[in-house]
Amino acid sequence: MRRRRVLRAAGAALGTGVLSSSAGRSSPVALASAHSTTDSDGTGTAGDNSGNSGDSGDNSTAGAYGPLGSVEVAGTREGVVSADGRTAYLALGDGYAVVDVSHPAEPTVLAERRDLLADREGGPFRQVNDVTVSGDRLVAVGPAHPGQESPHGVLVVDVSDPEEPEEVVFHRTRFPIHNCDLDGRYCYLTGNGEEGNPLVVVDVEDGSEVGRWSLFEADESWRDVPRSVRPIHDVTVREGVAAAAYWDAGTYLLDVSEPSDPTLLGAVDPGDPAALRDPQQRAGTVPPGNHHVAVLAPGGDTLAVGRESWAVEYDGDLIGGPSGVDLYDVSDPDDPVHLSSIDPPPSPDPTFDGVWTTAHNLDLTDDTLYTSWYQGGVKRHDVSDPTEPVEETWWADPDATRFWGAVLAVPGEFFLAPSMGTRAGAPAGLWTFPDAAGEGGDRSRLTEVAEDGSGTTPPPTTGPTRTATDRPPETPTASASPSPTDTPSEAAAPGFDVAGALAALGGAVALAARRGRGGDPDRDDD
Repeated sequence: MRRRRVLRAAGAALGTGVLSSSAGRSSPVALASAHSTTDSDGTGTAGDNSGNSGDSGDNSTAGAYGPLGSVEVAGTREGVVSADGRTAYLALGDGYAVVDVSHPAEPTVLAERRDLLADREGGPFRQVNDVTVSGDRLVAVGPAHPGQESPHGVLVVDVSDPEEPEEVVFHRTRFPIHNCDLDGRYCYLTGNGEEGNPLVVVDVEDGSEVGRWSLFEADESWRDVPRSVRPIHDVTVREGVAAAAYWDAGTYLLDVSEPSDPTLLGAVDPGDPAALRDPQQRAGTVPPGNHHVAVLAPGGDTLAVGRESWAVEYDGDLIGGPSGVDLYDVSDPDDPVHLSSIDPPPSPDPTFDGVWTTAHNLDLTDDTLYTSWYQGGVKRHDVSDPTEPVEETWWADPDATRFWGAVLAVPGEFFLAPSMGTRAGAPAGLWTFPDAAGEGGDRSRLTEVAEDGSGTTPPPTTGPTRTATDRPPETPTASASPSPTDTPSEAAAPGFDVAGALAALGGAVALAARRGRGGDPDRDDD
């Protein structure tokens, strides 16, 4: 039998620290004082490791970088922050929470609302994986995945008094909603299940649908591609431009300055419909993977695309692995240019049932990229020169956290990272970190090597994004953000079922394995 090998599990094995911590409800991280210095206003600065982002040595000395504080909130998924950076809002799977982060060393839950819409037909509201906020208006959407016994739609909440949020109205939809973004009175929704898996624009003041856009408007030949290959997974809106991440089909930039008439500006790494009709060309879980989330920098010239993927075992090998983040120049959206790639942290077991280190949700400012990598932790990169991103910050403790996102709260002070908790029982909740350089945590598990040799990490391989025809075929765990139940079948992308995909391995995965080794796909390989 061949030794198990990790194929294309990108990322460089880095040094590890020894500090660890655990979250407690309404209490700061126990080791926060050991990780960083805290000022009287609750903000902090990285200790002796500030400016030493390239040092991957022992982080056990006093003053090593670490979290400022945390608060346990069961079911935590997405986290967003108010314009002033002092109030956070969390999606909880079965509801939402409001958290005071004005003193980031002591984040405090102000309100927690669960079992929403329990009195409605099909209620209560379930799989609330995403929230978004604009001014005094919070929006919670769901269910994240199809086939759920739950009202489908958009819940609008008045948060002018954060301690007493008031649910104003619920706008029903015919489709589940995995992600959304809110820009003033207009909410942009992922409309999977509708024709074309469209971006749907809703006026949350009166509940009317004002516009929609789908891939069919870009190219009618997408109709011949299975919808499971081209779900709209995420949407973000900045300065009148929506970035819609369409999985294997790429990211599409839309002019939404007139929300009733979304207009295509350009596409980033667009898939080839003709190729994606062929199962052997689908690349959902093989790096560079799918388009999971896309965020524009202020000004709109730089786009960050996060890609989420896992590995699967086939015939003694692990095929696929975690994916990273790509940066693009989209100053001319009709002619985007790939600038650089950021590789994921290593994992001793990059399968869905293992240690997750693939990219997840992110935030992008003028010069800093904030990223989350599940059990691979959170990072900050200096992207003032997006052709050469510089890792400044990395904190991870895979036994304590599995981060869903990273978002800037107050520049120069702190950023937020919601954690969904770990399968081993570490609680979910919200963590706060200094907006500064440094390294810390306990990353030793990320570089463990199993007796059979799995977990070793080859040199980084996620270079410039390839076209669909250059990609290996899709491996079976087509994935989206896991649901609160954290089961593989519910974590699949719309239209995907992990068990069903496993049954469809055959020659496609064998082909992926050979291509992953750089071999000839038509040649036998031992």
